[in-house]
Amino acid sequence: MSSQTPARRTGRSVETARIASGVKLLVALVGVMWLSEIVDTALHGRLDQYGIIARDPQGLVGIITAPFLHLGFGHLISNTLPLVTLGLIIAVSGARRLFAVTAMVVVIGGFGTWLISPPNTITIGASGLVFGYAAYLITRGLFNRRLGQVLIGIVVVVVWGSALLGGLLPQDGISWQGHLFGGIAGILAAWVLADDKPKRSPVR
Repeated sequence: MSSQTPARRTGRSVETARIASGVKLLVALVGVMWLSEIVDTALHGRLDQYGIIARDPQGLVGIITAPFLHLGFGHLISNTLPLVTLGLIIAVSGARRLFAVTAMVVVIGGFGTWLISPPNTITIGASGLVFGYAAYLITRGLFNRRLGQVLIGIVVVVVWGSALLGGLLPQDGISWQGHLFGGIAGILAAWVLADDKPKRSPVR
């Protein structure tokens, strides 16, 4: 009996460390968003110019910076709440998984937004990342074929489904393009990062 105790403790400590690493990364991401908005407010909104400028080569930098910029604290708060909630579920799988999902959503979703947004527009905000997280959680259970993850996806649909669908409708001042491509990127992340993808047999 006693010989099994260290192994169990080690397993628990590894799991705890994994979760802690994911939570720390999420806190860092959200912290950068809030720090950026504080600085932007002090600079009277000058940082907003570093968002995604549609089809402008100089606007490509916004693919990386746009999720951390917001149009005031009201905009930031509305994105922070779902981002933290959905992000914590992903963070349970560790910092590597959270970073991989975040990077794919930011890059793929941001590039799609840059590609099809109306000309002379600047897109900022983490809502595309929120859509990406939600789409990842909704679909990952299907790719992994895990009942628990499927149930989590159903909960996400029940809680945020109407808001997600509403965010895809064209509205003045809201980037449905960012929401759409964020969601697409989240699905791609769920597929690419699937645990149970079939392995190819070596050919002689």
